[in-house]
Amino acid sequence: MLAVNDRGRSMAEVAPQKEAYPVNRRVLIIDDDPSMLVMLRAELERRSYEVVTHGSPEAALQELADGDFGVVLSDLNMRGMSGVELCREVVLLREDTPVILMTAFATIESAIASIRAGAYDFVTKPFEPDHLVVTIERGLKHRELRDEVKRLRRAVSELQPFGEMIGESAAMKKMCQVVARVADSDATVLVSGESGTGKELVARALHSRSTRANGPFVAINCAAMPEALLESELFGHVKGAFTDARTARAGLFSKASGGTLFLDEIAEMPMGMQAKLLRALQERSARPVGGDTEVPFDARIVAATNRDLEHEVEQKRFREDLFYRINVVHIPVPPLRIRENDVLLLAQSFLQRAQTAGRGHVLGIKSAAAERLVGYPWPGNVRELQNCIQRAVALAQFDQIGVDDLPERIGAYKPSRIAIDSTDPSTFLPMDEVERRYVGQVVDALGGNKASAARVLGMDRRTLYRKLERWGQGLGGTPPVEGPDEEHSDGRSDAAS
Repeated sequence: MLAVNDRGRSMAEVAPQKEAYPVNRRVLIIDDDPSMLVMLRAELERRSYEVVTHGSPEAALQELADGDFGVVLSDLNMRGMSGVELCREVVLLREDTPVILMTAFATIESAIASIRAGAYDFVTKPFEPDHLVVTIERGLKHRELRDEVKRLRRAVSELQPFGEMIGESAAMKKMCQVVARVADSDATVLVSGESGTGKELVARALHSRSTRANGPFVAINCAAMPEALLESELFGHVKGAFTDARTARAGLFSKASGGTLFLDEIAEMPMGMQAKLLRALQERSARPVGGDTEVPFDARIVAATNRDLEHEVEQKRFREDLFYRINVVHIPVPPLRIRENDVLLLAQSFLQRAQTAGRGHVLGIKSAAAERLVGYPWPGNVRELQNCIQRAVALAQFDQIGVDDLPERIGAYKPSRIAIDSTDPSTFLPMDEVERRYVGQVVDALGGNKASAARVLGMDRRTLYRKLERWGQGLGGTPPVEGPDEEHSDGRSDAAS
């Protein structure tokens, strides 16, 4: 029953409510020296941490069982339970909570025992409060990294219904919806997209989600072999059809019966083969090289290309009738540069594969490196990102990928494009207006200092002044004003001149 004051309101209503601290600002401290607890509490609370202290390891473990903390700070030598024993219990209770051990009697043996028990770090008394805070912050960042790794792993596992196609961006969700809708159909599908976007993964997802999933998935790269060999691979041949044809051989159309035949890089197929492929698709049968009879097949056809087939048709490099035969359902695969939300998700997936294969010790990616990955345009798409992560895992010296572990072209990349959020041509701006707005943002960001703005923009100061005068009041609604802090190249201030 709630206590009620003389005004009829419950004490719970009039009592000030303490704002809850996030887990990453909560610190649990265990030490059997009361003066040390008082000093640590004062230092950390002054830095906006929520601090809970205990002189008893057993009581601290109960506290940790009842509520989560960002980091545990414990003395190494205590009465009853030692810091090493406490560390083992914390790891069993909350494995993601980093433990920092403190001691005035540091030895190599005690440090090794602490690390083996699962401690995150080890500090020696006496220590500077600032040094301890830096260690605590590192421990908190370590925990945040592990939490992010778990989140990304969950996200990756939740996306497994589409096989290795991973993505949470709007472009990927839209594409996956199309894949899910047409998977059970036998309609021929054309998958288009830039090199490295994962067109074969789309074909495999169509196969695995279809009623043909138990049948074979047969793939062939149409650009990888000459016309005569390609014809033999697709249609098969009879004994004696050509030199070295000592036995008859079934073609891929027959081998893919009951499943899916994936024709990769179909735009590279010679014109003569295009005519033969068109007849096979129309008749649903293939005549082996050197044979007299047609062999029926029952395979779903999925074709892929990194070219614009309509343009190829216009240029007479691809048969128009074949284009319409394979383009029953068109699935464009988005390039990675418009899937910025997916870059880190894919990177984590590649890290996870390296760990599973036992080829890497890396747990995550430092924030600076993550910014480079997200900002890079990825001309090689997902394949380039995969190669980048594999290289970084091989070179990384620590448990996080840093900027130095990335290829130089990615680590040193500086974006040079302006984001366009609309596809409506009526909303696009002329170059003069784009320049006016950008210059205005730079001048405003530098507090109106036009000399500094000119240096950032890489133009002469007088050129900037002429532009500002021409634009008039276009910059934030105020005419350009020369500040007294701006200097000419000869050292004279604008106010003096």
